[in-house]
Amino acid sequence: MIAILSLVLPVFALIASGYLVRRIGVIGRPAVSELNRVVVYLALPALLFDVMAHAEPGELAQPGFIAAFGLACGIVFYGTLGLSLLAGRPLAEASLDGLNGSYANTAYMGFPVLLMLFGSDSLVPVTIASILTVCVLFASAIVLIEIGINSERHPLRLAGKVTRSLIRNPLLIAPVAGLLYGQTGLGLPVAAESFLKLLGGAASPLALVVIGLFLAEPRPVGAREVRASAGLALTKLAVQPVLTWGLAILMGVPPQLAAMAVLLAAMPTGTGPFMLAEFYKLPAVVTSAVILVSTLAALVTLPLLMLALGAGPQP
Repeated sequence: MIAILSLVLPVFALIASGYLVRRIGVIGRPAVSELNRVVVYLALPALLFDVMAHAEPGELAQPGFIAAFGLACGIVFYGTLGLSLLAGRPLAEASLDGLNGSYANTAYMGFPVLLMLFGSDSLVPVTIASILTVCVLFASAIVLIEIGINSERHPLRLAGKVTRSLIRNPLLIAPVAGLLYGQTGLGLPVAAESFLKLLGGAASPLALVVIGLFLAEPRPVGAREVRASAGLALTKLAVQPVLTWGLAILMGVPPQLAAMAVLLAAMPTGTGPFMLAEFYKLPAVVTSAVILVSTLAALVTLPLLMLALGAGPQP
């Protein structure tokens, strides 16, 4: 419990830092959008390029793990998206709801938690989960948001406009470029490696500070937002890991690998959905609340899940 607390508290400290500097007037309101653009155009693309450039095809050949974790992500994402559409939400906002319920914080919390529990055996599975979450799931949401915000209704013209938007989007360009570069086998020069690590390392911390800045702005929060936030947090922390566990059993995933998949699926919502909400100027009240609530609730749900799975810290 103390080990989990030590990993989660810095998340709250970063959010609280942003909240405090906004409330005392050190940073103004425009900083939310401008700092988020730094994340979207610089820090996160560097992280995505770095992850994909180092992805070894042989190491990533874990079909059972990929199927269990990836299918659970997809089912939760599209299931939540469908329910939001049925409730009358626009496609762009419904896509954000889907991301809120399925976007696990595999990188910022998954790596240290699983390293503590399983040692170096966890590095490849966490990398796979991060690629599926940060690249595949993120890309799906971006495509749907682009379709949703585009006013063009003629199918061919709509496809053309969305395609042009996508090929200019740094969050899609970076992982594709990283994957292509990784296939050359050239490796990254030391200076480039350091540059990507420094810049990519700023993505999650800066995004958490931006969430604090956003939360510091006084705004009305209705009953719908409260219910939506609670429902999405519950989906993220309970529905997704249970679904992952069921799929892992169905596909015969080895016990330790299955436990890793379930724990990664049980991570709280990461900062990715908030980055997209700010980038596309979509309502972010529910998104910021889901990140905050799910991260706080993970203090209880993660230790309980570790106990149920029989996973303990490495000696």
